[in-house]
Amino acid sequence: MVDRDQEYVEFVEAASASLRRTAFLVCGDWHRADDVVQDALYKLYLVWPRVTRAGNPLAYARRVVVNAAVDTGRRPWRREVPTGDLLPDRARSGDHAADHADRDEVLAALSQLGPRQRACVVLRYYEDLSVEQTAEALGCSPGTVKSQVSRGLETLRHAIDRARQIGRIR
Repeated sequence: MVDRDQEYVEFVEAASASLRRTAFLVCGDWHRADDVVQDALYKLYLVWPRVTRAGNPLAYARRVVVNAAVDTGRRPWRREVPTGDLLPDRARSGDHAADHADRDEVLAALSQLGPRQRACVVLRYYEDLSVEQTAEALGCSPGTVKSQVSRGLETLRHAIDRARQIGRIR
């Protein structure tokens, strides 16, 4: 039991930051990402011996995180829009501020995607998973991943183009 717990603790220490970033990119909120990761790590602990026997616990943990993030996004009380994101832009100074503004606009555009499209885009392009790995992580077919990524990227292109037209990003 002690060895099991030690292996689990080492895994959590190594993978937590990556899982948290993935959860944030899928759900768009750091606090919700923390909750999602905690729930996923709890579920992972319950099945830890089986997961380690099967191999690749990171892939399993990532799948649990993405599924939990997508599921929490479907809950009606999670559809609230924070007003802090709707405040007017502040004056930008230097490239550093513009880079942050660009990142914020990309994250805003990413938030316009549906949960499944967002998960596919994040896993494919942020986590750099193959189509097959993404399909496995989401429990769907590779064709579904391809179509969701295609639609998601098109939505992102339009959102970023609109932001550029109104001068929010360069």
